[in-house]
Amino acid sequence: MDYLGEVITLGIDSVIFGICLKQYLHCKNAIKAIKDAEFHEIGPQLGDLVDKSPDNKLSYIAIRGIVKPLGKPLTSINNKKLTGVVQKLKIKEHVVARTTAGFWSDQERTVHKVYNTVPFALYGQGHSVEILEPLSADILDLDMVSNTFEPTVPSFADHLWGFFTGVRQRGLQSTEELLREGAVITGIGELSRTKSKMLTLQPPLNGTPFYLTSMSIGSLFRKLDDRKRTYRLLCIMFGVIGIVIGGVVFRRYWKDRTEQRLAEELRQSLAASRKERRQRVRDTELREDQLCIVCRTNPREIILLPCGHVCLCEDCSVNITSDCPVCRAPISQKAAAYII
Repeated sequence: MDYLGEVITLGIDSVIFGICLKQYLHCKNAIKAIKDAEFHEIGPQLGDLVDKSPDNKLSYIAIRGIVKPLGKPLTSINNKKLTGVVQKLKIKEHVVARTTAGFWSDQERTVHKVYNTVPFALYGQGHSVEILEPLSADILDLDMVSNTFEPTVPSFADHLWGFFTGVRQRGLQSTEELLREGAVITGIGELSRTKSKMLTLQPPLNGTPFYLTSMSIGSLFRKLDDRKRTYRLLCIMFGVIGIVIGGVVFRRYWKDRTEQRLAEELRQSLAASRKERRQRVRDTELREDQLCIVCRTNPREIILLPCGHVCLCEDCSVNITSDCPVCRAPISQKAAAYII
């Protein structure tokens, strides 16, 4: 319990450091994978590359093409003229909440979020590559096609209720994002050929990141590099904080151990000197009923309470702490006694 605050702080710092380190390594590995990936426009050469590769599969490749649905596309809820293949609908609740410090601050809460998808492919030069599991992409760029905010008009009762609960409603924000039909995107993942001879792009089985982005390869590389630098800085910062906290805890622990060791050595030294002094002043000619019932050498010097038996010398009383050796009554207290 002496180091509870420091241990909790060190634990929180370690968790944050671990998260930042994981993200840093993820960005680093992603950048390396993108550097090693070959970039191809969709065309007849893709089929030849897949057919010549082992298992008819390219583990990591970047392709660029035009989005086209394999069937009926999705229609925007707010604009019937817009169609797409991936739709994201989200409703956010905007509130003003009272913090623990007593201040009011704006907060957002996601009330509802849903994705709708239809099968689609990337087209180019008369050829296509079907995209599998688009929602598994680490980066999935969607266009914002609608963003509306409906403010709440609170009544007096709502103001009163919000004052006691600490939450006041501001309104609801509804957004719609769409991967539009006809958009040009870059897909980075595993390219393979199905039994039906259709080329497909899917998340790599080895865990390498999967991307469906409207950015170019260079822009994606710079974005990931900026993330890597940010997480590297956070790793350094929280690593230094952890080392400092660990050093403080170790210093306090070492100091406490040193003090305990010195105190124990002092206690043992005092006990030895007291024992030596007692030996010098003790009477050597004692009656049988005045001798300690344990060692049968030293005089009886300690009274045990609550039973009241005077039966031990001070040396022997150190090791007898639970029951009286005469009546077996529990010992609650010891005191000095002198037999005259």
